[in-house]
Amino acid sequence: MEPAVQQKFEALLARREAGEPVAYLTGEREFWSLPLAVNSYTLIPRPETETLIEWALDLPLPADAQVMDLGTGSGAIALALASERPRWQVVAIDASEEALTVARSNASTCNLQRVQMLQSDWFEGVTGSQFNLLVSNPPYVDSADVHLQQGDVRFEPQSALVSADNGLADIAHIIDKAPKHLLAAGWLLLEHGFAQGAAVRQLLASRGFTEVTTRSDLAGLERISGGRWHAER
Repeated sequence: MEPAVQQKFEALLARREAGEPVAYLTGEREFWSLPLAVNSYTLIPRPETETLIEWALDLPLPADAQVMDLGTGSGAIALALASERPRWQVVAIDASEEALTVARSNASTCNLQRVQMLQSDWFEGVTGSQFNLLVSNPPYVDSADVHLQQGDVRFEPQSALVSADNGLADIAHIIDKAPKHLLAAGWLLLEHGFAQGAAVRQLLASRGFTEVTTRSDLAGLERISGGRWHAER
């Protein structure tokens, strides 16, 4: 082995020994068969989020549906949807410009530059815009959750993981503000923790969403909840 190669290998080995995720060492993680770059500014895409993609693709949306991904990170959700529905007009937002840099690069790599990437703290930067579908994998982990001290999440951006009010603050904010940004009969789909399904369904129903339900991931855990918005109540 060349000395330079050995040095690089040993450096990577030391980082892995310290627990750093393999995805950050290689700089890539596949999601929905798309090769996505990731770094410490983005969450590492996970298989359970593909449950959200499957549900979104099942919805009775227009062929040219307007779709927005809130908190896009690496762009995983937005790019997966755009890859499956070429006529959908997809917007991806994130508060982190560093994350958006990664998402834009991934859009280019996947030849999906038509996905519009915007910096916005949730809905603040898209005032007046309305969509047929809103999707999000928002922060939903409670700050006291012991899992934050375990595994890959120790190295992932806490701002993309942790939320106040037992992990429900950002989810509640999105549900409350979403109706103003949904077209008639539009849908909202949200990823959440495996024990948060009942709480999220209650938030959706209380805000006036109908057809509220939850889908489980491949492990059988409640993972994605959503509902349909018909009219202001």
